[in-house]
Amino acid sequence: MYKKFRDRAEFFIVYIEEAHASDMWQMPSNVRDQVIFTLPTSFAEREGVAGACVRKLGLEIPAAVDGIDNRVERAYTAWPDRFYVIDKQGRVALKTAPGPFGFDPSKVNALLESGTLW
Repeated sequence: MYKKFRDRAEFFIVYIEEAHASDMWQMPSNVRDQVIFTLPTSFAEREGVAGACVRKLGLEIPAAVDGIDNRVERAYTAWPDRFYVIDKQGRVALKTAPGPFGFDPSKVNALLESGTLW
């Protein structure tokens, strides 16, 4: 989707509070994939974890990091993960249900395919 639409839309991943920190709620899949981090206590630590995740997952989409105050997460109720599409006027055109079960890229793809945002 990113590769298909990046010439018409901007894409960003916003790294928010770690959903599966090893000192909070560790997922077996994180252990298996060797993605194990404690909950960052400073922006620098969060930035480091975000960078490690981007590299480990081989993400091509530009990433931003929410502040340690979680301002973006609170404004967008993004935890643990969620898709948003913001239109040209800055309005929310699509907000999916929270992940992991609501993490459905087909809804984003359908909206982008419709061409109504351009």
